[in-house]
Amino acid sequence: MNTLSKHQRIYATVRQIPPGCVATYGDIAALAGLPGHARLVGYALHALPEFTDVPWQRVINAKGTISLGRAYPGGELHQRHLLEAEGVEFDANGKVDLKRFRWQAVFNPTWASATARP
Repeated sequence: MNTLSKHQRIYATVRQIPPGCVATYGDIAALAGLPGHARLVGYALHALPEFTDVPWQRVINAKGTISLGRAYPGGELHQRHLLEAEGVEFDANGKVDLKRFRWQAVFNPTWASATARP
């Protein structure tokens, strides 16, 4: 039986995204067993403490852009810099080529039992 909270399942899933890759909010929701709950992923990531080991920056929207609304001013620029430092490239319009950088995850039910700390 899965005893992890929805947020913990989301965090465990986001921790699996390798550096240099991105996933969409919808991807993470589906992989965490929460299909159709992309907004919940956004809420969970927004709830993270400032200094966390969850690589929140690797989650972007389905258009390939950074969603505004991180908890502090300039958060989208910070997210972009973190992604660029990992090798993720943005085009002139601020979009990531999802065909190139999207994480090709294979569902692994053991993620649900991963250590899920915020």
